[in-house]
Amino acid sequence: MTVRRTVAAILILSATAVSAQNAKPRTHRLEATPQTVAYGYYWSEAKPVLRVASGDIIDVDTLLTNTPRGLERAGVKPVDVQQTLRNVVDTVTDKGPGGHILTGPVYVEGAEPGDALEVRILSIDIAIPYGYNGCQGFLRENCQPNSTKVIPIDRQTMTAEFAPGIIIPLHPFFGSMGVAPPPSAGRVSSTPPGIHAGNLDNRELVAGTTLFIPVHVPGALFEVGDGHAAQGDGEVDQTAIETSLRGQLQLTVRKKMTLAWPRAETSTDYISMGTDEDLTKATRIAVQEMVDFLVATKGLDKLAAYQLTSIAGNVVITQLVDQKVGVHVKMPKGIFH
Repeated sequence: MTVRRTVAAILILSATAVSAQNAKPRTHRLEATPQTVAYGYYWSEAKPVLRVASGDIIDVDTLLTNTPRGLERAGVKPVDVQQTLRNVVDTVTDKGPGGHILTGPVYVEGAEPGDALEVRILSIDIAIPYGYNGCQGFLRENCQPNSTKVIPIDRQTMTAEFAPGIIIPLHPFFGSMGVAPPPSAGRVSSTPPGIHAGNLDNRELVAGTTLFIPVHVPGALFEVGDGHAAQGDGEVDQTAIETSLRGQLQLTVRKKMTLAWPRAETSTDYISMGTDEDLTKATRIAVQEMVDFLVATKGLDKLAAYQLTSIAGNVVITQLVDQKVGVHVKMPKGIFH
C-alpha cells in the first residue's frame, strides 16, 4: 500500500470513529402487545423482544397492573378499558409468578456482566384518564371488601381528585424498571425488588432521573412497567395511583461501572438503595451503599463518608409491601462545591 493510500485509509477510519461518536441515538417505538411483554417475571432466559445499540432510546408503552375484569368490578366502564390490556390479559398464557405486565425484555448491545446499565428517564406521559388504588399492604386491617378506588386523572393540570377538596399533584414514574437477575436466580417474580432493580417503587425515579442497574447477563434484558401517577414514600396500602404510562428511556452501557446494588441520580440528589425481607438489613445495605459511593466518587475515607451520611443524608423507606422492603438514602448534591 502506498503512503497516499495509507493516509487515506487512516482518514477514513478516523472519520468513521468520529461519526460513530457523534451519531444521533436511534429511537425505537415499543408498544405493549402480547408479543412484547413479560407477564410477572424477570428472567435470564427470557427472549428479547427488541435489540438496541448502547445509547439508543426506547419510546415504550406500559400497562397498569390489573385486569379488565378487575377494573370493571371497581367501576371502570368497559369502553374505558384499554384494548391493549384486554389483548395482553386474554392472550398471554405464560404468566407469573408475579402479576406485573412488563414491557420487554430489551437487549442492549455490548452489555455484559460486571457493567452497569444507565437508564436515563427522558419523559413520562400518562396514557389514560384514570388510575386506581387497591388496598392490602402494611396495615390491611384498614381495608374493606371491594375497596379498589378508581381515581380520575386530569392530564392537563396533572392532578387527581382523591375526594372533594383533596387534590393530588401527579409525578408519574415507573414502579418497575429492571434487568434480568443472575442465571442462578432462575425466573424471579416481578413483585420483590432486588439487585436486578425491578419493582423498586421509588417515587424519585421521575422524568429527569437516571437509574444505574448492575448487569448480570449479556444484553442486560431490560424490562419496564407498573406505572404510577403518584405515590407516597412507603406505598403502605400496596398500591399507588396505578395507571398506564408511555415514556422515553435512553439505555446506555456503562463499561467497568461495577455495582452491587442499583443507584440513581436526580437533579438534586445522589441516591443509594437497598432491599431485603428485613427492614434493618435493607437499611444497612442502603447506608453502606451511600458510604461506598462517597468513598469512590468524592475522595472521602469510610469514616468521613459515614459521618457525612449522618450529617447530610436522608434515609427514606421506599416501600413496605413488596415481599422485600426497600430503603433509599438521598445525598444532596448542593453540599459539594
